[in-house]
Amino acid sequence: MKILVINGPNLNMLGIRQPEIYGNENYESLCRKIEDYGREKNLEIEIYQSNHEGDLVDKIQEAYGNVGGIVINPGAYTHTSIAIADALSAVNIPYVEVHISDVTKRENFRQISYIRDKAIATVMGLGTNGYIKALKILMGDNFL
Repeated sequence: MKILVINGPNLNMLGIRQPEIYGNENYESLCRKIEDYGREKNLEIEIYQSNHEGDLVDKIQEAYGNVGGIVINPGAYTHTSIAIADALSAVNIPYVEVHISDVTKRENFRQISYIRDKAIATVMGLGTNGYIKALKILMGDNFL
């Protein structure tokens, strides 16, 4: 199975940006964790990060017919981007929404997610291990 992992704005700043919320693990370490798990489970994983909304939309559209699932952490675009939500709906690829922190315990604006209603699951508050949980969900195993 091929899975696309998409990370939105500021995810490349992991370990630097608000470590009290997002932890000290850097982005390269997160990517290694995902890739190592993929190898262990014989998954083909592509990881993509962009700080630009249109680039994320383009990547989702390129996934059409090419991947079996998407793990997406849209970052702040979770709360603002109808374009990303529309792209995910258009390609009709199963996806899991991921957030490193528990957004339900954060600012009021973070309570809005434009992509959640069509996601097969939302994983939050597990740190970067949430990505592994999301991969397991896409593979049909809901246990971390």
